[in-house]
Amino acid sequence: MEFIDLVMIFQAAGWQALGKFPNPANGRSEVNLPAAESAIGLLSILRDKSRGNLTQEEERVLNESIANLQLNYAAEAEKARSRPSEAGPAEKETAPKPSDEGS
Repeated sequence: MEFIDLVMIFQAAGWQALGKFPNPANGRSEVNLPAAESAIGLLSILRDKSRGNLTQEEERVLNESIANLQLNYAAEAEKARSRPSEAGPAEKETAPKPSDEGS
């Protein structure tokens, strides 16, 4: 396995979490922003820890992977903020208060 292969593994996880690749477990594309953030974070750590030890090609692939994932993450996060909550008012029921029980 080469360094770029490792980058591609984390990048694929990021794309999957951003809903760009289907989940192999169920075949659906699903957005999971915390998982995407984790993939970006792992690539950033990899970049920080390998700084000065990479070929130009490895550094380019790593930096482009991080940048592309960050841009797509920002777009998906904006979509999530502009979407109304999936749970409507009827679905936001609260549990009875302790003082309401037994009345």
